[in-house]
Amino acid sequence: MPERTAYPPGTPCWVDLGTPDVEASQEFYGRLFGWHGNGSPDPATGGYPMLAPGASLPVAALMPQVVGRQPVAWGTYVSVEDVDAVVASVGRAGGRVLMEPMDIEGHGRATIFADPLGAVLGAWEPREFAGAGVVDEPGTYCWSELACRDTAAAEAFYGEVFGWRAENLGGPGSGYAEWSVPGGPPVGGMIQADGRWSREVAPHWMVYFAVEDCDGAAADALELGGTVPVLPAEAALGRFAVLRDPQGGMFAVVRPR
Repeated sequence: MPERTAYPPGTPCWVDLGTPDVEASQEFYGRLFGWHGNGSPDPATGGYPMLAPGASLPVAALMPQVVGRQPVAWGTYVSVEDVDAVVASVGRAGGRVLMEPMDIEGHGRATIFADPLGAVLGAWEPREFAGAGVVDEPGTYCWSELACRDTAAAEAFYGEVFGWRAENLGGPGSGYAEWSVPGGPPVGGMIQADGRWSREVAPHWMVYFAVEDCDGAAADALELGGTVPVLPAEAALGRFAVLRDPQGGMFAVVRPR
């Protein structure tokens, strides 16, 4: 597997799952993706178990949460040069900071915020830790996608915060766009939640993991106690499905084209 030691600013670099049951989550994702715990989290701080495929470098982590106080959700972190500058941009653009900038034991500096539509994202200023050691391979992170109804508002906000631009695939009105930093490759996606989406679905960022067999991964998730809210289907990225783990965390798997 090719290793990643750095991420250009504006590129998603890390994902973690906030879960009330770390042990059960590690069992589910370990069996689904072949992940194993990497490192010995300090129980005094609540721990932050790193997960890796086999003996590889870490690709994701689990964040212990208190039941009922926070949603069970996968979060994406975007690599940035200056977290404090991001926080200032979030405020100017109408977003809301959910976690003030925090130093993580010399590894880096992080913040978490909500955009004006309510979708939550993180920013990571790397020091010793750049992010996921492997991406875009089976069993690793490969994509993050914003689902929202007001794509114009999203474009204005993320353009201010990260310098992103959105390019509609298939032209205006196609319903799907790719984010990129001008001059760089795509770093994420955005889908417009049109009338086919339930009004109960709030704006959110979806984390995707690459798999060799999308249908097989969906079947495995069911056997492990998860559910499949969106059955395997073809999309611009490849064959994908949306899954829910037994604790309620939503994520997607995709066999890239």
